[in-house]
Parts: sequence; C-alpha cells; structure tokens
Amino acid sequence: MTQRQPAAPMPDSIRHTLRAVQHPARAVACPHCGAHEHQPCRTRTGRRIPALPHPSRIAAWVRITACCPACQVEPGIECHEQGRALRDGGVHPRREIEARETAA
Repeated sequence: MTQRQPAAPMPDSIRHTLRAVQHPARAVACPHCGAHEHQPCRTRTGRRIPALPHPSRIAAWVRITACCPACQVEPGIECHEQGRALRDGGVHPRREIEARETAA
C-alpha cells in the first residue's frame, strides 16, 4: 500500500492573492461570534453566514491596523473621546478609513 505524501505548504504570496477577495477584517478572530482568523463570521446559531464580518470584528481589525487621526492613538490602543474609551470598543470613522487605505 502506498503512503500519501503530505501536501506542500502554500507560499504566502499565493495565499495572499487567494484571500484578497475577502474582507481584511477576517485576519483577526471575531469577538462577537468566536470565528477564528480567516474564517467567516456566523450567526449565534451557526446556521447563517453574513455577507460582511460583524462590526466588532471590523473594529478589532481597525484597532490593530491603523493609527487614529481623530484621537492620535497608535495601533493596538482603543480610541477615546475626552479621556474615555469609546463605547463597546468602537473606533472613530476616520480610523476605519485609514485602515482601509492601509489594506488596499
């Protein structure tokens, strides 16, 4: 009986090209539904896959990716307004635009 050879690992350049059609926020885990990196978000029941990632996943990706021009914080730090973090881990719209430009 012949043994099957393991598949060769996919080069990063090809992997990046194949994932280019996906939303860049799929690079982080979803805090809302618990989807792993590079996996689609699902509803709580797990039956449906929404067209876009959950807003909390997008906010987590934006927080990791871009600096905020509105409140001048570095990547990885939550946006704030008058010294208080934005509600529910939100980010400023200008920071989301910055992240999308960075990803493009």
